[in-house]
Amino acid sequence: MYKPVITELEQRAKKTISALKEELTQIRAGRANPALVEKITVDYYGVPTPLQQVASISAPEARLLVIQPWDVNIIKEIEKEIQKSDLGITPSNDGKLIRLPFPVLTEERRKDLTKVAKKISEDSKVGLRNLRRDAMDQIKKMEKENSLPEDDRKVAENEVQEVIDSYNKQIDEILKAKEDELMEF
Repeated sequence: MYKPVITELEQRAKKTISALKEELTQIRAGRANPALVEKITVDYYGVPTPLQQVASISAPEARLLVIQPWDVNIIKEIEKEIQKSDLGITPSNDGKLIRLPFPVLTEERRKDLTKVAKKISEDSKVGLRNLRRDAMDQIKKMEKENSLPEDDRKVAENEVQEVIDSYNKQIDEILKAKEDELMEF
């Protein structure tokens, strides 16, 4: 009776977790990661195109990203878009490829990035609380419509809380891993 509510809750909670993971990959940890430049789009013959569709992106060293465009005519455009992005890294261009050297993060910057990661994870927890509220409202509505007995409502509410607790725990684990990554050097 109430199982579709739980199923939908779990699906939406999984989306929240994957969005959190994706957002946290955008926080650079002093280590070069191709995911840091994936959101950058370049104007490729008048069409805004994601960077990974016009170039290969690799991390040959821990603190270096190399971007090699398949069409060398757009190398200036790629360089310009990287400079406009919020990466805070100055690209070096040799005419064939772009190098992005990542500086060592200071202790203060690491702490700032940790705060950003905590805020992102807290936003995810707020999202989970909203999902819990929606699921609880659906269950109460089912009870009012007499399609769910009171005993089943209590069981359903407990299940909803268990699901939310498990996803909150996952968020805490993901945050802990990101904090460790940020503070490890």
